[in-house]
Amino acid sequence: MFPRVLFWIGLIGLFIISCGESNTYRVAEKAIVFKKEGTLHIERADKTIAEFDIEIADTPYERQTGLMYRQQMKSNQGMLFVFDEVQHLTFYMKNTPLALDLIFLNENLEIVHMHNNAVPNNENSIPSLQPAKYVLELLAGTSEKLSLELGDQVYYTKI
Repeated sequence: MFPRVLFWIGLIGLFIISCGESNTYRVAEKAIVFKKEGTLHIERADKTIAEFDIEIADTPYERQTGLMYRQQMKSNQGMLFVFDEVQHLTFYMKNTPLALDLIFLNENLEIVHMHNNAVPNNENSIPSLQPAKYVLELLAGTSEKLSLELGDQVYYTKI
């Protein structure tokens, strides 16, 4: 009987202590900053339309995370997703506060589909209408501003 009473007294004491003043720790959020991993340019009829500094998402984790949680990106920056195989790809904007243009590219790095002005934080699927191996994400409005067209050619180099 006595050990049972000690158990309950100890448990009540722990409860009282845990309800008392506590130290609250705040974890500081660290902004995700752009890390230039390559350069990319878009051409039409052998004439350069635009050039961008890019991050390259070529691992499963990087492709899954993408531009999530990014609060800003400059107009001359983008992210290039590189997949292992040509396939119908599906993206969404979960946890992505930036409005983006998604440019789907085939294995020859030709534009085969564009989805302009993807809605920030939207979890609806954004499918490629054609099989693709790459996806270029740029700030919303860039495709229209540059008058990008299906068939435009993309070239990139890693640094």
